[in-house]
Parts: sequence; C-alpha cells; structure tokens
Amino acid sequence: MPSAYLLPIKTALIVFPLLALVLFVPAAVVTYRRHGVMTSWRSLSFYSFLFYSLTAFFMTVVPLPGPSVDVCAKYPRVAHPQLVPGNTFADIWKEAEGQVTLSALVIHNPAVLETLLNLLLLLPLGVYLRFHFRLNFAAASAIGLGASLFFEFTQLSGLWGVYECPYRLFDVDDLIANTGGAMIGWAIAGPLTRWLPTLDNLDDAALARRPVPLGRRFLALLIDLCALPFVMLFTTLFCVVVFNSSSWLLGMVLAVALWFVLLPWWLGGTPGKRLLLLKMVGPDGKRPELWRLLLRAVVLAIPLLPIPVVTGMTVLVAVAALFRVMGAGLDRLSEVPSLALDLISGDHVVELLVAAAMFGLVCLLPVVFFVALWRHPKHHGLHERFSGVSNVALPHKRARTPQPDTSTDTDADTDADTDAEETTAIER
Repeated sequence: MPSAYLLPIKTALIVFPLLALVLFVPAAVVTYRRHGVMTSWRSLSFYSFLFYSLTAFFMTVVPLPGPSVDVCAKYPRVAHPQLVPGNTFADIWKEAEGQVTLSALVIHNPAVLETLLNLLLLLPLGVYLRFHFRLNFAAASAIGLGASLFFEFTQLSGLWGVYECPYRLFDVDDLIANTGGAMIGWAIAGPLTRWLPTLDNLDDAALARRPVPLGRRFLALLIDLCALPFVMLFTTLFCVVVFNSSSWLLGMVLAVALWFVLLPWWLGGTPGKRLLLLKMVGPDGKRPELWRLLLRAVVLAIPLLPIPVVTGMTVLVAVAALFRVMGAGLDRLSEVPSLALDLISGDHVVELLVAAAMFGLVCLLPVVFFVALWRHPKHHGLHERFSGVSNVALPHKRARTPQPDTSTDTDADTDADTDAEETTAIER
C-alpha cells in the first residue's frame, strides 16, 4: 500500500487513544442512559466506529502541505470545484490513453482505483449505521451524503481556513461515489446482521443477568468523586462566610453530607447516580431514611476520602520542603538530586519510610474495598450491606421507547422490551 494511504492510518492510530480517553465518560453515560448496560460488544462496535471515522477523515486531509508551501501556487488546478457529474469516465478514458483493454481501462487505471477508494471510504459507515445505530436506508443515505459533503467542503475550504487555498479538489463525482458506498454498506449489513446477534439482544441478556451493572455504579461514583472537590470549595467558602471558619475539614464534612446524604434523600440519588438513571432505596424499596444514608456515606468515605486528602497533603509538604531547603532559588535546581540523596541517607529516612507506609496503607484501602465489592455475589459493598441501601435501575431510553419491527427482530425480543417497560429491576 502506498505511503499516502498508510500515513492517514498512522495518524488515526496516534489520535485515537487520546480521543477515546476524552470521550469515554460522555460515551459511557449516553450508552447507559440509552441501553442500560455497556457490553463489550457494544463498546467494541462504538470504538471501532470511532477509529474508522478518524481514519476516514484523515484519508481526506492527510498528508498536509508543509508550513513553507505556497498552497495557492502549488495547487492551482484544484482552486475551482469539479461540478460536472460523470467526469470520472472522461478521466478513466484519459488514463487509458485510448487503449480498449481490461488492463488499461480497469486494472491499471488510476482513475478507477481512485473511484473505487472513494466508494470504499464510506462503505463501512453504511454498515455501522445499520448494525450499530439501526437506521433505515433513507437515513443512512442522507448521513452518507452529509459526511461526503463535509469531507469535500473541508477540502474546498482549505481545511476550513487553515490554508489560503484548497490543496485537494472538490469533485461532485466523489460525492456520488461516497454516498453510493454508504448505500452499499447499508445493504451489505442486512445479511451480516442476520448472522450476528443484535446488540440489543446482547444488552437484554446482560441486563437479565445483572439488572444494575457494576460499571454503571462505578461510573456514577467516578462522576460524584470528580464533582466533590468543587462542592468542597463551595462548602469551605460557605463556612468562611457563615461560621467565620476556614477549616478544610469542616468544609469536607459538609460537602460529603450535602452530596452523599441530603441530595440522595431529596432526589433519590446522588447527581452521578441520577445521571446514570440509578435510584437509591432502602430495604423496603422506598426512599431510605437519613440515618441509613449517613451510615452509607461514612462507610464509603473510609476507603475513598483519604486518597485525595493524603495525596494533596503529600504534595503540599513536598513542595514546601523543596522551597524551604532550596530557598526558592531557581539557580539551585541542579542540587535537587543531591538534596534528595541527603534526605534518604540522613536522619529523615525513618520519617520517609513511615510516610510511605502510611500512603501505601491508604492506597490499599480502596483496592481492598473494590475487591471485596467485586467478589460479593451481588456486588454489594460494605456501605450497602451495613446501611441496607441498594440501587434501583430506572428504565433506560430504549426500554421506554417502542422499538420498530425489523427483519431481525423476534418475538422474544419484543417480549423482553415489553417486560423492560413494565418492570424496574432492583438489585438486592
């Protein structure tokens, strides 16, 4: 394969991990809200679609002209779009140089290869639109045309103004080939979906085994813990204004009480759980009492809260010690290695070992907590067993929306959707 086609793939391989990391939480939230579970097959389908989308985009813009290249002078022929449909046939005849042979007209013809690549560019899009997003032919064709228009206008605008002039040609035949590729992909996906289990069926089977997936709860907890420092800042400022106290400990206690006790009692769950369509209930299936929520928050805080506290204190102490020893002088940065060796080999070695042991113990607590939660038959942690508060999975979007009949649907699928609409799964 020529390097011109390998470079976009290499570029996508570099960008994909960063983009996947950035989109992980939003994509997981949308998936859980829509389907109730994030199975490995659905995750594989989504992230493979993300990588394909990146590759398709880079195929249309990479390689980029260098910063020293005068694009307007080097690519004058692509300054005006090609708006004549069917011009590709003239290019094919031109490349064949008048030879009416299979080799000249098809096999070794660059214009045919370029048209075939344009056709293949959006063919996977049609497959994804039918298999993953379950769109009909008209919607897939419209999206294929829209994606092709985006690619072509990206080229016509010089990467949306990054370059003064276009460096690739806007060709209406490319629009036709790209859109046709998306249509063919949608058609190919029909037999493919009959051989493979549908993602919805896999989701329903996973929810039947575990109505409240552990990953859904972890994501809700992650969102709550990420929001907690901002809540602590607010509660600390509140203490300064109301109680004339700047104690970070009081601010932390108030933040935990507000986020993990009062809001769940009022809203039925923390904001993270509500975002993931989870609800907290007591042993009777109703709103839990305040004392249960308080007990749950205290037990949950034991393994989790010391981590940011100890980490922050360690960083502050280390920075303060560094500035105190160095006198905040940048000209003494070269002495840092020797100073560190002095600390390790001097009288502070015992204090350093004790601090490292305490930090390791604090980091070990959440590991033990999550291992115990994972090994429990119902994935219940100590905070749930002691307080009696459990999680209820509210109906996700697909369960609330009647699904249209398709050629791959079965009576069992319809029954499963109906049951999901009528019942709410409670994990005990």
